[in-house]
Amino acid sequence: MIAEQHLQVNTEEKEIRALLRQAGSFEKGFELMVRTYQQRLYAHIRRILPDHHQSDDVLQNTFLKAWKAYPDFRGDSQLYTWLYRIATNEALSLLRSEKRRLIHTGKESDTEQIAGSLNAGDAGGDEITHRLHDAIRKLPPKQQAIFNMKYFDEMTYEDMATVTGTSVGALKASYHHAVKKIEKAVLRERP
Repeated sequence: MIAEQHLQVNTEEKEIRALLRQAGSFEKGFELMVRTYQQRLYAHIRRILPDHHQSDDVLQNTFLKAWKAYPDFRGDSQLYTWLYRIATNEALSLLRSEKRRLIHTGKESDTEQIAGSLNAGDAGGDEITHRLHDAIRKLPPKQQAIFNMKYFDEMTYEDMATVTGTSVGALKASYHHAVKKIEKAVLRERP
């Protein structure tokens, strides 16, 4: 595959791709792909969604979509960035539908409760961590995802562009604005 030759693909990914292409080995390759990437993807999804069960559902949906869509995967990106894009889109889609549901039912304050429960569970008594996560959750969803990709997952802007379909320049600007908002929120809340 020409696109694969241009990528710096790690050995594990090469093994997964070979199994996925090999007749009769698709399921084995897919199982290896799930074992290889599920923890990293879950961590990414969990930073976007405040609920463990929602995160699990989104992770499962991510792999279901990948199962169905793999025959159309062109191979011009790494498997992880492809899966990451699916997971990000699934998580953001769930956030949008939850927001619509809450607005429709008049329960917008439920989002505050959900965020509060996440703060209690993740902060672990560390006030700075609590403020950081609270500030991140207050970002618009796409900006939140961009911040998480760069800050927590240490993705390059090029990989982020592949995931989001956004230009590197726009990603840099969005990340910069997110950092400024977070700094302002964290510093403002200092005792």
